[in-house]
Amino acid sequence: MKKIIVGITDCSRYPNYEKWITDEPGVDVIRLSYRDNNFQDIKKCHGILLTGGEDVHPKFYNKPEYSNYCEKIDEERDQFEKRVIEYSQEKELPVLGICRGLQIANVFFGGQLIPDILHFKNSNHTKDRDSDKYHDVQVKKDSLLREIVGVEKGEINSAHHQSADKIGADLAINATSNDGIIEGLERKDAGGKPFLLLVQWHPERMKDQSSMFSKNIKKSFLQAVRNNS
Repeated sequence: MKKIIVGITDCSRYPNYEKWITDEPGVDVIRLSYRDNNFQDIKKCHGILLTGGEDVHPKFYNKPEYSNYCEKIDEERDQFEKRVIEYSQEKELPVLGICRGLQIANVFFGGQLIPDILHFKNSNHTKDRDSDKYHDVQVKKDSLLREIVGVEKGEINSAHHQSADKIGADLAINATSNDGIIEGLERKDAGGKPFLLLVQWHPERMKDQSSMFSKNIKKSFLQAVRNNS
């Protein structure tokens, strides 16, 4: 089996993503981080995984007044990952975005975020103490996500206080929670374009790793990467 290399953006829980991806045979990873000043290593990558972490600074979606609703932010990371996404689109690399990964990608494509779901939507999607919440998700018919998971609804984990609001250009919603929070994005028209799947939940740490909302997402991403290598 030919080796593939996935570039994984750095975050405080990087080992979770690395283990999740490299549990599959024939997969190597490169940690992409502004702290390591190693953007050039992206040239070795066949696909990109955008990880969770800090809030995206609202100035990047023209809402600097939202900064008071943010928790931890890291503008250097924001800038670095926007470059990563830009490169991935220029070189037509498959991309999987998880949690913050969805948010920074939506911003890159011209979208905006809800800076605090509890304040703006009176709904709570953050953790329960030290463990993720779990709730139902509805999957849009005729979406790439529906093709991947094969079901119209299911249960996912939740550990975020921000979410997508205005959707970026050429993106489409593929999943929502029962309270209307956007849980997934993909290309509006994927014809002839590289794989792009953005999910708000954390497939890498779902309790049930055999769930189609974890296992199938990983397999479809890695198959897209293999096809691109």
